[in-house]
Amino acid sequence: MPEPRRARRVTTRNAAFQQWSALLTNRTKRHRSGEFLVHGVRPISQAVAHGWSVRALLRPVGGRPSSWAEQVWAESGGERHELAPELLAELAQRDDGAPELVAVVGIPPDDLDRVLGDGADTGRAPLVTVFDRPGQPGNIGTLQRSIDAFGGTGLVVTGHAADPYDPKAVRASTGSCFAVPTVRAAGPGPVLDWVGEQRALGTPLQVWGTDESGQTDLAAVPWDQPVVVVVGNETRGMAQAWREACDGMIGIPMLGSASSLNAAVAGSVVLHAAMRARG
Repeated sequence: MPEPRRARRVTTRNAAFQQWSALLTNRTKRHRSGEFLVHGVRPISQAVAHGWSVRALLRPVGGRPSSWAEQVWAESGGERHELAPELLAELAQRDDGAPELVAVVGIPPDDLDRVLGDGADTGRAPLVTVFDRPGQPGNIGTLQRSIDAFGGTGLVVTGHAADPYDPKAVRASTGSCFAVPTVRAAGPGPVLDWVGEQRALGTPLQVWGTDESGQTDLAAVPWDQPVVVVVGNETRGMAQAWREACDGMIGIPMLGSASSLNAAVAGSVVLHAAMRARG
């Protein structure tokens, strides 16, 4: 067993606490520091299982940790801090008391190659999802859950968008954000340049958009091939650059009076169809 790590005690809103607190609400500070906060058994367990960098662990002073919390505390990397329970509850944004642990986790690089997956291991072609300018962080987390559940290889969030590392996005993913490689890009341009590079290297990525007026049935998409699925903004849809770049537009049949689906729901329907087609 590794030797116990010495924990620093934090009982006031000192500089360290203020830095952690800023990670909850200030995306600029999250990305400058390259880290974000995670709490909950499943999210922290997923972060550890998928090899994310744990930079610090925080636990309440005088707590009675479970065997799970003891194991994570003993075996994970990073610094150790013990906080006054009310301070830890504040960082976890909870009204029902302090959690067993809060983790400060490092943000991985925005390298588009990460979203291709490892076809050599899975035997499946890449299935990449692009979420164009999402406005709601919860929708990012919801889509990550579907990508995880339905065999997608990664997510690209483009344009002026909600932050994948916002606490609302992390909570909505229920840990799937650690299983799904997620990359941010400034807009369609860098992603389309990358698609062109992949095609030149022998990965024939096709780009398919989703739209309420799309004419291609889900069953007609060549899901056995490398595919990029583009999901548009919740109210404005896809940017024109994406529309012009798509090899086709997918339509989702609907009954009733609804004119459209929630963006994350639409993406989930498409991903489920892809999973069924791939077998």
